[in-house]
Amino acid sequence: MDVVLAIDHGTTRTKAVAIGRDMQIVAAGTAELTQIYPQPGWVEQRPADILRTTQTAIERCLAALPPGTRIGAAGLANQGETVLIWDRTSGAPLGNAIGWQDRRTADWCAALAADGAGERVHARTGLFLDSYFSASKVRWLLDHTPNGQARAEAGELVLGTTDTWLLWNLSGGRLHLTDRTTASRTLLLDLRRREWDDELLTLFDIPRAMLPVLAPCAGIAGEIDLPGYADTVPVMGLMVDQQAALFGHACLQPGMVKASYGTGTFVLMNIGDTPRLSAQGLITTLAWSLPDRTAYALEGGVYTTGAAVQWLVDGLGIMTHPDESAALAQSVPDNGGVYLVPAFAGLAAPHWKADARGFIGGLTRGSSRYHIVRAALEGIAYRVRDVVAAMQADGQTAPGTLRADGPATRNEFLMQFQADMLGVPVEVAADTETTARGAGLLAGLALGWWTLDDIAAAWRCAARYEPQMRESQREILYAQWLRAVKRAAMQ
Repeated sequence: MDVVLAIDHGTTRTKAVAIGRDMQIVAAGTAELTQIYPQPGWVEQRPADILRTTQTAIERCLAALPPGTRIGAAGLANQGETVLIWDRTSGAPLGNAIGWQDRRTADWCAALAADGAGERVHARTGLFLDSYFSASKVRWLLDHTPNGQARAEAGELVLGTTDTWLLWNLSGGRLHLTDRTTASRTLLLDLRRREWDDELLTLFDIPRAMLPVLAPCAGIAGEIDLPGYADTVPVMGLMVDQQAALFGHACLQPGMVKASYGTGTFVLMNIGDTPRLSAQGLITTLAWSLPDRTAYALEGGVYTTGAAVQWLVDGLGIMTHPDESAALAQSVPDNGGVYLVPAFAGLAAPHWKADARGFIGGLTRGSSRYHIVRAALEGIAYRVRDVVAAMQADGQTAPGTLRADGPATRNEFLMQFQADMLGVPVEVAADTETTARGAGLLAGLALGWWTLDDIAAAWRCAARYEPQMRESQREILYAQWLRAVKRAAMQ
């Protein structure tokens, strides 16, 4: 049997899956990744843990394959803006990786934007000058590393997002690279030229010598060694996680939209081969760069969604497991006027209020834990509507459907409420590992195993939720939600 190995290195876990020539998953392995919270607003990961959990997931996947299985190529999707620095010679990391949710540089970014850099950065990158993206994290790491700037300028230090770190280690230090979709999340890539930008490097005072080589999304990037596999394996699929999910959903035509519900929820719309800047607080990002075509996307990220439901377990103790949330929410006829805005790490698109905080409003003596749980789930759906509404305000056509993936798609209450809030059907992917699937499909595409038409035809829906709510009721509820968002943004 021939397979491609697809690795989805995510925020809280890494999953490796083997995909056969029929585009079906034939084996999988998973390992959990620990987050570190040194102080409020800070999120870190240990570089050794990033590597170890990935190797463990690969080993578990390979162990589940029949003896003699051949791996044609590997594909890797990564968690995006999380970044770290290491020594070029020894490979030793200089401290922990700074996670994409980390807000330690929020004030610095706000000051830089206030000095006039914000519009220039947005025009060049399609992104906003926000601590979410990698560049300010790199600046912080250099500033807090002894002789960091001097060592970087001397070529002694290199930087990378988690894909770069993994490829460096899995290749024995031979590969120092990333793909252009991941690079488009750093604030250092010119979106139109799709190359590192000297003006942006100067703005953040990051030496070019630190940067990884830019590799294709689909094509031979180099070779890596997999634990438990005798031969070296070519890496032929590389993409940042949300774009990999867009590809895995076969959203290959302009106007198609997907939402991935995980720790956060990320909504992407394919806008075709021409980048158009958003006037509504959305990100314009590179969707993929293939040998014969390039696609861009509008994106809106909601930083805290699944994490907010987990907080009901760990923080409030009103549930014992997130899977209880659907039944608890359905045990009351409505939210009782309670709204929960999950702005635990600020409000991102389309609001961009880094100093916003989580908010629960509308409580009365009659409010119960059931109302709070329901409000948390509804808050996820409302935030997705915020993003889709901004896409429409940017002149995009309303999506015909929303393709969905991620753990929260098992929550039937949430998916139905999402369809009701958008007024369009929500289609849950039959393959729940959509991000890994996207990385694997890229590798198989580069191998010539299938075409884009094959990929589009192979997508399957496991459940479809039709809108049931009256439009008048939908708009009343959404207007009340927007009032709650204003309260969260004022804190």
